[in-house]
Amino acid sequence: MTQNRVKRLAILAMMIALDVVLSPLFRIEGMAPMSSVVNIVAAVVMGPLYATVMAFACALLRMTLLGIPPLALTGAVFGALLAGIGYRIGRRSVWAAAGEILGTGLIGSLLSYPVMVWFTGSSQSLYWFVYTPRFFGGAISGSLIALFVLYELDHSGLTRRLQKIF
Repeated sequence: MTQNRVKRLAILAMMIALDVVLSPLFRIEGMAPMSSVVNIVAAVVMGPLYATVMAFACALLRMTLLGIPPLALTGAVFGALLAGIGYRIGRRSVWAAAGEILGTGLIGSLLSYPVMVWFTGSSQSLYWFVYTPRFFGGAISGSLIALFVLYELDHSGLTRRLQKIF
């Protein structure tokens, strides 16, 4: 029992490290496709709870270490949660990708508006759908990459071995 807990925490820590390191390296302004990749892989391997905790921790780290605005929170957390729920319901990676696209692309982008109005103190240059195209772009491109990564992980048998730990 304790050994599995340690393995879970080690995998969670590795996923957090992957996200924090890869997201700024492969970032397009306003988009974080690698965050979507790691969210989907985490959702498939670890489930919705661990994926959401991972996304929250990554967002906090990216905000504090890299100076990224609170968009990191609104974008990542809902995508990871819905990716995990999507995979739980459909048991296919494509459902996790759909959850990520819906959670990040739509819900995360729409919730970013009030967060950024509060953060900047002004709503003059913002409107509700200002973040939606970028969030959808990052989520869709990241989802396509994640589906390829998960196909390779499935092919090697690593996905099943990791899922047994969780």
